[in-house]
Amino acid sequence: MRTSALGAGMLFGFGLAFSTMIQPHVVLSFLRGQDMGLMLVLGGAVVVTFFAYRFLPKWLPRPLLGGSFGAHASVMDRSTVIGAAIFGIGWGLAGVCPGPAIAGLGAGSWELLYAIGGIALGALLQGLTSSREVPVARPTP
Repeated sequence: MRTSALGAGMLFGFGLAFSTMIQPHVVLSFLRGQDMGLMLVLGGAVVVTFFAYRFLPKWLPRPLLGGSFGAHASVMDRSTVIGAAIFGIGWGLAGVCPGPAIAGLGAGSWELLYAIGGIALGALLQGLTSSREVPVARPTP
C-alpha cells in the first residue's frame, strides 16, 4: 500500500511540475485572467475526477488496492465557508496551494517553505478550534 501511495504522490507531483502549477507566478497570472493555460489542467482534473467518482464504484466490485468504496459526509456550514474563503485569499495572495507547494520543494523552490509554514499554521489552528466530532463514512450502494 505504501508503494502505491508513493507512486501516486510522485505521479501527482510530476503532473503539477509539468503543468507549471508549482510556479506561483504562473498561478497568479491564471488567477488574474492573464494566462488561461492552467484552465486545461483544472478542466482535465475535473473530468477525470467526475468519471472516477461516478463510474468506478459501479465498474469495480471494490477498490484495486482493497477496502471498500464509501461516501464521506460533508456539511456546508459557517466553518466550511470561512475556511474556503481563507484558503482562497491565501491562494490568491501567494499563488500557492498545498500540493504544488510540496511538489515545488521537490523541484528545489525553497522559497515555498514560507507557504508550507503558513499552511501548517492554518492546519494547526483549524485542528485546535474545530469540534472533535468526526463524520462517519457511509458505504455507497
